Amino acid sequence: MFVTIEGPEGSGKSSVTNEVTKLLEKEGYEVVLTREPGGTPIAEQIRNVILDKENTKMDPMTEALLYAASRRQHLVEKVWPLSKAGKIIISDRFLDSSLAYQGGARGLGIDKILALNQYATDGFYPELTLLFDIDPRIGLARIAANKGREVNRLDLEKIDFHDSVRQTFLDLAKRFPDRFVILDASKPFDEVVKDAYAAIKEKLKECK
Repeated sequence: MFVTIEGPEGSGKSSVTNEVTKLLEKEGYEVVLTREPGGTPIAEQIRNVILDKENTKMDPMTEALLYAASRRQHLVEKVWPLSKAGKIIISDRFLDSSLAYQGGARGLGIDKILALNQYATDGFYPELTLLFDIDPRIGLARIAANKGREVNRLDLEKIDFHDSVRQTFLDLAKRFPDRFVILDASKPFDEVVKDAYAAIKEKLKECK
């Protein structure tokens, strides 16, 4: 099963996912954690270009194309082979991030970016997408308080950009209700872990 984790910056999705993975592994599931952009050596090199704080002149469509290229490499090298091997793959971000950030917040159009990514991924979708929903102001405050957390080029965008990202994610959840589950990421950490774990276990039952 392929599970993707989405949400605004500072939603805590990475920390929660690490805990959920431990719970699943205790039950005997083989779980592989990965991330986008990145996940493989070539895709990680593309990630470095995308998120470099010096690349402030990057054109929005260039950004979208780089994400799509990284995504394709990630699928070919990692996700698809592991899926065939029967693993549970959990990816920190996938195509919905491109729809929210480039399609929505950058104003390129959700349908245009969706078509681009359908081409790049051969129309591949996750079985489950967990949306860690949170007010961007809370998320960005968390990032500022976490001195060990990487601050990338997207973190530095203005608040209206982050508001647009969040709203687009919520719109996507309505558009694709069969695979989206919205989690309240402002709740205490242990509760978010419990909710995410329950959602994944429910989907595993459906996939049997």
